[in-house]
Amino acid sequence: MNIKVDNKTTICSWQENHIDGLLKHANSNDITKYLGDTFPHPYTKSDADSWIEFNNNLEENLNFAILVNDNCVGGIGIIKSKDIYRKTIEIGYWIGTEFQNKGIISKSVKRFTEYCFNSFDIHRIQAKVFSNNEASKKVLIKCNYTEEAVLKDAIYKNDTFLDLHLFRILKSDF
Repeated sequence: MNIKVDNKTTICSWQENHIDGLLKHANSNDITKYLGDTFPHPYTKSDADSWIEFNNNLEENLNFAILVNDNCVGGIGIIKSKDIYRKTIEIGYWIGTEFQNKGIISKSVKRFTEYCFNSFDIHRIQAKVFSNNEASKKVLIKCNYTEEAVLKDAIYKNDTFLDLHLFRILKSDF
């Protein structure tokens, strides 16, 4: 799967040739401080190999690499909800620090949101953002997501409680 974001940026399935970029950009406190604890830190070659293998063995690919000039600089993906929440998916993303504040992630989230609404039988996409991640809040607002809730002290990360900001976009809003 390849999604053209702009003339330099592509979203595609994870491949073994992404390992060097994944190692370079994922192994950063500036990235992991805003991600769940299941995202490894330090990020090792073994972690990268396992991630690529995991995604290549999935029946349905839900996680993708973000490439700039054919180099892996980040990731974007979804979690499908089940049961009564089956028309909702959760989006998550990250991008290497040297590629932040350049509009790359905003364009990628917007294009990936479009892809999700066109590819899955969903009505809603939501994103959960740590209260101290102002950049991610700005990305979502720029992509027409609406902040609909703040869950007090819902996150416990690095021995600190943080609020969780819940954003959403409905298919009818897109």
